[in-house]
Amino acid sequence: MIRPTTPDDTTALIAIADAIGFQPNELEELSKMLANYFGGDSNSAHFWITDDDNGPVGVAYCAPERMTNGTWNLLFIAVRPDRQGQGRGAALLRYVEQTLTAQGARLLLVETLASLERTRAFYCKCGYDEEARIRDFYEAGADKIVYRKVLAAQECENRSAKSPL
Repeated sequence: MIRPTTPDDTTALIAIADAIGFQPNELEELSKMLANYFGGDSNSAHFWITDDDNGPVGVAYCAPERMTNGTWNLLFIAVRPDRQGQGRGAALLRYVEQTLTAQGARLLLVETLASLERTRAFYCKCGYDEEARIRDFYEAGADKIVYRKVLAAQECENRSAKSPL
């Protein structure tokens, strides 16, 4: 069941990030992000969601891009390694897209490392197009890839699918 993330999920979500290979400094940053979110961070537009199957097994975090009209960033999505390959990541991503589309968002952007082939294939399979590559972004030899999906087109496709014409 996908639901809003609660403060009680924090430990399990940090454990998921640790299990997928986050470094200690990244785990610390994630912990701060969650604490700020649950502490009443002034950015009320952003949201965390959790895939719960007798405890958190997946998570996603999304925030609007500042100074844009309807552009959002998927800043974090992860599924416990022992639960990957079951469609949970795709379900989390669809939930984010549907939520944003209902709010009138236009674009969803996702960043990842060029070296993460499986992650990049996942985004392509979910309908995302590679939009940009920033060489040596994370460190020398570690490129950032930005993927993009137009959400308004998805909304139009959904309406067309419901229409008998």
